[in-house]
Amino acid sequence: MEKIYSKVDGRLLHVINRLEDITGRDDIIPEDNFIQCATLKMPKDKTFPPHKHITKDRHYPEQIAQESWVVIKGKVRCILYDLDDTIISNDTILKPGDASFTLYGGHTYEILEDDTIVYEYKTGPYEGQKLDKTFIDA
Repeated sequence: MEKIYSKVDGRLLHVINRLEDITGRDDIIPEDNFIQCATLKMPKDKTFPPHKHITKDRHYPEQIAQESWVVIKGKVRCILYDLDDTIISNDTILKPGDASFTLYGGHTYEILEDDTIVYEYKTGPYEGQKLDKTFIDA
């Protein structure tokens, strides 16, 4: 797993998790973030108790949309930005099974192969682009 920290204030901005990093149950994202992810490498016949999740009334003074891409097929280059909009990493290539997480800072992606397929996850609810993001002059 690669963790990329801000040069501005030292906070964790981006996490890259590789398919080969998955060895068991590991929490990928620290629990104080809005997006959460754990990896689970499990044996055949593993089961979990049936369950459902409860509704919670949560209010946070500041919220940010945090985003993850999981590559299913193809290759993707990640260009990751610091809090001051400078590039902090531009040489990360995601392959099938790899994932990127942007907690703070910015990002863009370059698709390197035709028919690349990714799952994109983002914390919600989504209230439209105007309330979700600003664009970085690159």
